[in-house]
Amino acid sequence: MYFVTSTIVGWIDLFTRTVYREILVDSFRYAQQKKGLNVYAWVIMTNHFHAILSNEVEPLNKTLQHLKAHTSKELVNAVKSVKESRRDWLLDKFSFEAQRTQRGKKYKVWQDGLHPIELAYHDNNWIDQKLTYIHANPVKAGFVSEPEHYLYSSAIDYAGGKGLLDVEVIL
Repeated sequence: MYFVTSTIVGWIDLFTRTVYREILVDSFRYAQQKKGLNVYAWVIMTNHFHAILSNEVEPLNKTLQHLKAHTSKELVNAVKSVKESRRDWLLDKFSFEAQRTQRGKKYKVWQDGLHPIELAYHDNNWIDQKLTYIHANPVKAGFVSEPEHYLYSSAIDYAGGKGLLDVEVIL
């Protein structure tokens, strides 16, 4: 299992709109169903996500590279097609990053890297701290008063409910 973080270029608050968060959730679902992705905890914030993940079918970094490549295309298409007041600004920022880093054909949505931390080398207290950190993000940001009230998180699964993704609860 790995704790991973991925951030939108320039820390742009892309995930303020439901349509963009749903693209990421759908991509996680696809990776679970078709790529063997195991999700233990997750949260989508306005400009990044945190998750605890594993994959026994293929290397996790390969799964996440595919997920980020797919979501990049889908997010850009959504920015172009939905009613988006920031359309030109977002596309300009994504285009600038692709040119600046010489990565991506036309647009670069995600910052490079995932900053994975393998959990096997840490004790249960450290893993619990990462779970708490993931689930407390929306509370700390002032979105909700209780972690399990945030829809785009696995906190509801840890509170005994059922969230948007299939989650393997860490006991």
